[in-house]
Amino acid sequence: MKSRDIFFGLTAGLCLAVVCGQPVQRAAAETGEIHAVLTGDYADPSIVRVGDDFYMTHSSSDYFPGLLIWRSRDLTRWERVGYALHKPVGDVWGPDLVYYKNKFYVYFPAARTVWVVTADRPEGPWSEPVDLELRGIDPGHIATPDGRRYLYVDNGRAVRLADNGLSISGGVRRVYEGWKYPEDWAVEGFYPESPKLVYKDKYYCLTTAEGGTAGPSTSHMVVSARSRNPLGAWKNSPFNPIVHTWSRSEKYWSKGHGTIFSDSAGRWYIVYHGYENGFYALGRNTLIEPIEWTKDGWFKTVRDRQNEGEVRRFGNVSIEADDFSGPSLKLQWQFSGIRGPQDYELKNGALTLNSALGNFRAVHCTVGDHGYEASVRIETGGDVEAGLAAYYSGRMFAGIGIKSGTVVPYAKGTAPAAGKNKNPRVRFLKLRMRDFDLQRFFSEDGKAWTAYPSSVDVAGYNHNVLGGFSSLKLGVFVRGEGQVRVDDFNYRPLY
Repeated sequence: MKSRDIFFGLTAGLCLAVVCGQPVQRAAAETGEIHAVLTGDYADPSIVRVGDDFYMTHSSSDYFPGLLIWRSRDLTRWERVGYALHKPVGDVWGPDLVYYKNKFYVYFPAARTVWVVTADRPEGPWSEPVDLELRGIDPGHIATPDGRRYLYVDNGRAVRLADNGLSISGGVRRVYEGWKYPEDWAVEGFYPESPKLVYKDKYYCLTTAEGGTAGPSTSHMVVSARSRNPLGAWKNSPFNPIVHTWSRSEKYWSKGHGTIFSDSAGRWYIVYHGYENGFYALGRNTLIEPIEWTKDGWFKTVRDRQNEGEVRRFGNVSIEADDFSGPSLKLQWQFSGIRGPQDYELKNGALTLNSALGNFRAVHCTVGDHGYEASVRIETGGDVEAGLAAYYSGRMFAGIGIKSGTVVPYAKGTAPAAGKNKNPRVRFLKLRMRDFDLQRFFSEDGKAWTAYPSSVDVAGYNHNVLGGFSSLKLGVFVRGEGQVRVDDFNYRPLY
């Protein structure tokens, strides 16, 4: 299984499109094969096509910057383009990426309201976020053929938008009751959310999520309804649930939160997320598979919906070595616990994180590999502790760090009172992760490494245990009052 995954990841990343792009896309459309295109925590995917290019974004929690935009021409190989959100406004969950009248929009919820940012190009520059003063989550945009614009939110509610899409017009009303699944299904709750809409063949097609995002392996699902009117009445699909995890034996759990879309050749697909079985702590991967339309105008998966079949992994989430010598940070990095650019500095070939008393700050990247080895050089100034960690949150992480010239191991966000190694010459730290078994190392020169005598099991650092809908990222943290200088970051997947 693992060797096959490596083969497909390398193939997707290195081959030319004529070999690995359109042919793979056509083959998937014929066989119904599921593709895991982004491994790691890329939840709540929203996708839009402009010509032959596809763009996608995801939830970004409270990380800064937020709303990372991806681009692809073949749906198998994806590259980072840039961030759409450059101002912290709160936790971002369930965005909707829209292209309408030559402009890009991202509608997203944060701080108990819905916001929107706009741009002429997906690379930006993106506007400042605009508060629509609309309570709800998981917004979904639709425009009618005559130009009326609506925004749906959770619990089947909808509101009219102004023509420019930057404010609401009128009141919110509930227009869809959802699809009632059998009472004996093992789910987290009803939770109708993630309304995404398309207009096709004079029908408005509403795709929603139910069952809860996490919890039981069979919790989440994608359901569909259609109407002649953008505000209903809605008729549920006879093929519901379109996508669902039916048992714990499947490769992906809690599959749900779907959006349907087409390519320029007229083939249709659905994108959604799911937890990889056995790797729950890595968060929700992005999955794409083909759909087909029936003669009477409903859509369904090409495969038997109760037979997951083959899932092919693609190695798009690459993490690069970084000496921080460029004019800007690589797009693989995000921050936690900072207010904006004033809290860090990229200068003289290093990244400096500033920390104030009582703050926990981190710079991290999203990991999709089951095993990896990573190292970094850090230097501290002031009364701070800093380290390299498998990072779930500021309260839950594991790794190795430096505090007052002492090498310190961390587990569950804390360091033991004993067992520390006094060595003020240590500058280099390293982690080795193998299927959630975490080993820790330290070095004075980055060449001769000393293994810390104990390792940590971090498989339980996941949402079902801790809450928070986060994942085990890889990053450098600092807490206390002072600075940490980060340099010479290296990373390699182990398999």
